[in-house]
Amino acid sequence: MPQVERSFVSTKSGRIHIAAAGAGAPVLLLHQTPRSWDEFREVLPILGRHYRVIAMDTVGYGDSDPLPNGQASIENWARAAHALLHALGLPRAAIVGHHTGAAIAVEMAAAYPRAVAALVLSASPYVDAARRAAAQREHKAVVDEATPRIDGSHLAELWSMRRAFYPDNRIDLLQRFMVDALKVGERAAEGHRVVDRYEMEKRLPLIKCPTLVIAPTADPHAYPHAGKVAAAIAGSMVVEIPDGMVPLPDQLPEEFSVAVHRFLAPLPRWDVQG
Repeated sequence: MPQVERSFVSTKSGRIHIAAAGAGAPVLLLHQTPRSWDEFREVLPILGRHYRVIAMDTVGYGDSDPLPNGQASIENWARAAHALLHALGLPRAAIVGHHTGAAIAVEMAAAYPRAVAALVLSASPYVDAARRAAAQREHKAVVDEATPRIDGSHLAELWSMRRAFYPDNRIDLLQRFMVDALKVGERAAEGHRVVDRYEMEKRLPLIKCPTLVIAPTADPHAYPHAGKVAAAIAGSMVVEIPDGMVPLPDQLPEEFSVAVHRFLAPLPRWDVQG
């Protein structure tokens, strides 16, 4: 198995923490809110057998520097990811995003088409005018929003919010989620609001690169929208992963990695000029 290496990279968007493994054509992994590179801990060495795989902490999450107050947006998060590729000297990469990471990946493909050789959207949200209006109208607490209390009861509240979306026999996955969520504080909930503000339906038709939509069948947030996401991207394809839940990459890393590799392997090498 390739070794996982961790480092910090200075970019125009601040200092970004990454974990990387393997060699070959570069693949950038983008995690869901409020996770970190740890979501891809098991995926990195598997995909690293075939590619140079880089899992970044989204700015403001994990160990990456946050953007200044008021600047959190899918567009700015995508700009930061693109700045990371530039700082690493990578003119093109395949982009793999899960949940929030999928929204960031969409924006990267739409805004920086020359930098995105291929796109994998795992458990992608679908944000249109109706979803944005509903989010503004309801003004209710979002998932991962738990007000800190001195007695620590908010920890149980945060755990219970996620409990139904994780396998019964994988307490370890919930523990890993809690570590990431507690580390970023209020940004855990804010990340979901950032997604709800994104004008995604305008960006999806701009995607021209080969695209795979991964649909985990036991993810109630994403599975119902996989068809709409794929239909908005010309030539895209969909693959379902049975029993896949919200934490798909660390729940089923082998199945996730196989789906990504089967899609990327036949494509022309994007690290070769000409």
